[in-house]
Order: sequence, then C-alpha cells, then structure tokens
Amino acid sequence: MVRRVAVVGAGVSGLAATKCCLEEGLEPTCFEQSENVGGLWYYTDQAEEGRASIYRTVFTNSCKEMMCYSDFPFPDDHPNYMHNARLQHYICKYAEHFDLLRHIQFKTLVTKVKKRPDFSVTGQWEVVTRRDGKEETAVFDAVMVCSGHHVYPNLPLAEFPGIQKFKGCYFHSREYKEPEKFRGKKVLVIGLGNSGCDIAVELSTVASQVYLSSRSGSWVMSRVWDNGYPWDMLVITRFRTWLGNILPRAISDWLYVRGMNRFFKHENFGLMPLDRTSRKEPVFNDDLPSRIACGVVVMKPNVKEFRETSVLFQDGTVQDDVDVVVFATGYSYSYPFMEDDSIIKCRDNQVTLYKGILPPRLEKPTMAVIGLVQSLGPIIPTADLQCRWAVKVFQGQCTLPPVSEMMDDIDEKMGKKLKWYGNSTTLQTDYISYMDELASAIGVKPSVLKILLTDPQLALKVFFGPCSPYQFRLVGPGSWSGARKAILTQWDRTLQ
Repeated sequence: MVRRVAVVGAGVSGLAATKCCLEEGLEPTCFEQSENVGGLWYYTDQAEEGRASIYRTVFTNSCKEMMCYSDFPFPDDHPNYMHNARLQHYICKYAEHFDLLRHIQFKTLVTKVKKRPDFSVTGQWEVVTRRDGKEETAVFDAVMVCSGHHVYPNLPLAEFPGIQKFKGCYFHSREYKEPEKFRGKKVLVIGLGNSGCDIAVELSTVASQVYLSSRSGSWVMSRVWDNGYPWDMLVITRFRTWLGNILPRAISDWLYVRGMNRFFKHENFGLMPLDRTSRKEPVFNDDLPSRIACGVVVMKPNVKEFRETSVLFQDGTVQDDVDVVVFATGYSYSYPFMEDDSIIKCRDNQVTLYKGILPPRLEKPTMAVIGLVQSLGPIIPTADLQCRWAVKVFQGQCTLPPVSEMMDDIDEKMGKKLKWYGNSTTLQTDYISYMDELASAIGVKPSVLKILLTDPQLALKVFFGPCSPYQFRLVGPGSWSGARKAILTQWDRTLQ
C-alpha cells in the first residue's frame, strides 16, 4: 500500500498534490528549492537556475472564478484578472488554510529520483535531496512530479543563421524582468506566444521601435469579451463543448474563425495563423492590436538571417540598427532529477503519459506527473483534478487498463491532437472533455440530467454557464458543501 509520497515542487500543482495526499490519509513530503510556495508565480528580481521565471508585470489570462482551486474561491473583492503578486498571495493563503506548510521542506533541491532495486514488487522510489550542501536519501512509496514546464528555456539559435555575428545583445524571454533599460532602443521580439506579445507591448512604451516576428501567426484574444465579461466565463461552457462535438467539422471551423475575428480581422494586422482552423492555444493580449495600429509594434515574418546590426526577414525586408533581440521561443520539458528519463519520455523522446499524468510502462503505477498539459482552460483546477485522480490510482481505488490499452489510448489522443492542433507533440487538450474524463474515473463528474430532476436552477447553470471548478466538487469523493452556492453566485463575484 502507498503511504509515503514525495512531491517535487511547491507551486500550484505541488500544493494541490500535498492537500490531496493529506485528504486521503497519505503522508506527503513536499520538496521546494526556493524559500516560498507559488512556483512560477513567486516573482524574483533575477532569473534563478532551475526555477521558472516571470517578468514584473505578468497578469493572469484566466479569470478568478475559472482559475481558483475548486474548494477555495478567491475573495469577493479581487479583480477578475490578477497581477502575479496578488495570485501569489492567494496561493499562500491556500497553503495556510489547508495547513500544508508543515509538510514542505523549503530550500531543498531534488537531485535524483530512481527506482529501488525491488521496484517491480514494492513500487518504491529512492529520492535524493540536497539542502545546505548536505545530501539526504529517503524512500517513498510514490512520487508526484510537480516541477512545471516553464523552467528550461528553448533557445534554438541553430535555426537563426548569422546570430553569432550579430553585434547587439540577445537573450531568452526568461531573463526579461522590466522595460526601463531598453528605453530608446530598437528591439526585435521573436515569438508570438503570450510572453512575446506581453513583452513587445510593454517595450513599445519605452523603445524607439519594436518589431514582433512570428513564424506561423496566432489568434489573439482579449481577456474582456462580449459585454465586458471575462472571455473564459463565456467561452468555456458545457453547452459550447457539446455543440462543438455534434456540429460538422466545416461548420465548427467556420464558427471558430468567425469568433476569433469578431473584434478585428487578423489578416489585416499580420497575425493570421498559417493554419487558420487549428485550435492551437490563442494569445491573450488586450493591447497588441492597438499597439500595431499605432505603429509602435510592427509585425514581421520569420527571421531568415542575422547580420552585424541588421536582420533579414523571410519576405526579403531588412531592418537596420536593431539593438536588442528577445527570444520568446518557449521552453523544453526536462526532468534532470530523473535517473531514467525514458520513464516520462518513453517513446521518440516525447512526453508519453496515460491521461497526461501516468507513465504507462511502469511495473507499478506509483509516479504521477502533474501540470504537464495545456488547454484553453486554467491550470489550477486542472492540476487539482489530476492530483485527485493520481492519488486514487496510488491507492488502487481507480483501476488501470493493461499497458497495451493505455498505449492505444495515448495513440488515439495523439491522432486527435493532430486533427485539432496540427501537432501530435503538443501538450494541448480540450479542457472540459479532459476534466470530465478524469472526473468520471473518480466519480466526481456532475450529471446534468440527474441534477435537472432535483435542482433545475443549478442544472441550467452547470450546462449553459461557465464550467467553473466548483462543478467538480458537487458530488462524489471530496465533494464540498459550498460548491452549489459558489456556482449560483459566481456572476455576482465577477461583477463585484
């Protein structure tokens, strides 16, 4: 039986893992290399080795009603979208409220996680940690890897000929903290993700000119949607997911593109995705279109080559006197503490996990990777539900199919990813379908028809309203008495 669980990292996923273990009577020990909880959201003035790093002005892309822990709503007076410092405060309050801090060992780095010699019988792991220069080894019955995937920067310099002779300065967006030192400079930002757009917009207030280069374009969404409501409370609903599943693909694609172009035509702004019907994660930026319209951000295609002080783009245009290049080129997934990397990347060096959580080829299912999925939905409730599922698997209350069936399930989902996102290696998945799949397996998925018979008002809110995290605390193990009220009052808190 699993009893002692090692949790790697005390970010939003690690705290959820620690709490789930405690609720199920397990003994978690959470190892965190920094001196505070929050992971990605714990801001520091310098990027630290082995830790996620954010810039000073990061705000959330999900609103407070959608991104909270499912049994711990944000205070009523918090704004819908939060600055990182306010979110960090909420995360600390969550850790205090559920008494998680005493299970966390701060300033402790996990250096090695390896199977014990008798793993095939016991499923136990040896975890080596380092604190104050001293190494310690302990044995655990299970491991929950919650170290995130925004730690190891992807800096593909080989794809940019001539970068060695470029005389300006260049760095990965992970190193960026604030705009002041770029005042009056010409800056090129490469990468049209959330970080690239945020940094380009912020720099445009001080730089003499900002260029934003994109290889394949992207949909750009506003946080503020119809009638000024948060986008995710209107877009992430069971009704819309159901509609998307029953409509023919051509109609669903047409509606998708029309919805994305509702505020401005992407083509006119040089933002149009190459594959217009791909559901790859959009960028959230309320200011980018107006910055482009004002000419302070200029859209550019992919870079063809760097020269000493200029840049040649794929369309043949040349930009002279570029001072700074920011590579907002994302991150690679790496688990340097795993002695055997093939446990998580068991095929073609790609992350291969059953339900996005469990390495399928382990003799005993005693490892879970939490938070390694992306969806058009918030990560906190996703990680929370992943932890609830993983702990049930550890305890044998959630039975797993044979390895061949797990691999078939992974392959089937890879096929869907190709169809929807144009890329099988992406971590993307459909938010509501994924949440329902995990919730069904542990008996916490709300049945709209059942609720309709006893509580029609709630049933309508659950189906047509936002699919907020409280829905996964209405029934079954871990249900929360405040869930119904939280759903019925979510719009009041949004307006407040």
